Amino acid sequence: MDSNFYHIFYLRRRGNDALSSIYLRVTIKGKRATTSVNRKISPEFWNSTAGRANGNSQNIKILNRYLSKVENNLYIAHQKLLEKGNSFTAQDLINTYLGKDKENEDQVKMLLEIFQEHNDRVNRLIGKDFAAGTAERYRTAKKHVEEYIKKEYKVKDIPVNEVDHKFISGLEYYLKTERNCAHNSAIKYITNFKKIIRIAHVNEWITKDPFLNWKGKLKVVDREFLTKEELQVMVGKEIKNQRLCLVKDIFLFCCFTGLSYADVEKLSAKEVVTGFDGNQWIKTKRTKTKTRSSIPLLPTAEAILEKYSTHPEVSEERLLPVLSNQKTNAYLKEIADICGINKNLTFHLARHTFATTVTLSNGVPIESVSKMLGHKNLQTTQHYAKILDRKVSDDMAALKNRLGSDFMAGDI
Repeated sequence: MDSNFYHIFYLRRRGNDALSSIYLRVTIKGKRATTSVNRKISPEFWNSTAGRANGNSQNIKILNRYLSKVENNLYIAHQKLLEKGNSFTAQDLINTYLGKDKENEDQVKMLLEIFQEHNDRVNRLIGKDFAAGTAERYRTAKKHVEEYIKKEYKVKDIPVNEVDHKFISGLEYYLKTERNCAHNSAIKYITNFKKIIRIAHVNEWITKDPFLNWKGKLKVVDREFLTKEELQVMVGKEIKNQRLCLVKDIFLFCCFTGLSYADVEKLSAKEVVTGFDGNQWIKTKRTKTKTRSSIPLLPTAEAILEKYSTHPEVSEERLLPVLSNQKTNAYLKEIADICGINKNLTFHLARHTFATTVTLSNGVPIESVSKMLGHKNLQTTQHYAKILDRKVSDDMAALKNRLGSDFMAGDI
């Protein structure tokens, strides 16, 4: 069996496009087969004799390394066909290189196509298996991957089997530099992307998981919360602007219930019930985790519900007239200024305030706080206890300064 083959890279220009597409041509026994390598280059930088790009720029180096990788994969495909022991054509070699064979003529799987298929499934399952926020994060993750591919590879999409450790590391660097993402945000987006690669691996569209040696560890971030004094200032502050007052009240409602934005936005009359003790309770299922939360209503929260019971936008299905998350967070910045609170006030800070200032600081057992917050495990709630330990340390340091030299160790 004649197993020799020949190959070249060459350019093909279409229309008025200033860039030419790079193609791979394989020849076996005088018969040819071609395929695009999904890359483009200006003809002035192309060396047709070497089948490579000329120059020392970073983009040129990346392109030439990629072409070398294509060559290597072509030789691997050739060896695979030789091991089968059957005769094969140039087209068979191209098909094997692309991940196709005579029995399966499907096109090689493209990364962003797989990502979009996944996101479409998630969108159809919103409210069942996924929250709307989860779907939004996957859409944003896909957008970041798409923009990274355009910037680094100069194409709209790449075959999923081209994703390697270098691609992942490059994506992380891109998110932190070009997109200015904080470390934890970048890691979360890559974790979303990791699920797409796992899907490809399970379906055998790729033979090796490129995330095998990637370690993405989140940094522990101190969660801000309102102190007792700041909370008292906000409760007592009279705000005449109706929209700001509305946002302040709903924020305070969550400070005294621990509900997240998604949970208070959907809070309905059927979720406010009379408990075994004769008091009003919120019994709801968390939008994010689907876990149950049981929260006795404190007087401040009850008063806010009563205040808005006759609001025109309130109904049995919606107990509070919650504005959009974006508008709410924008108004909270104004409210922080009005109240003299020097913190980055966001809606989620209300949930942290409930966990720390309202409950744990007042002796509510951590097990009870965990149940009210709807946490799946106690470790999540324990992070708030660590925050309080830090506060105790700060308070004691301040006490030492106040005591000064009045109580010197030498006097004992």
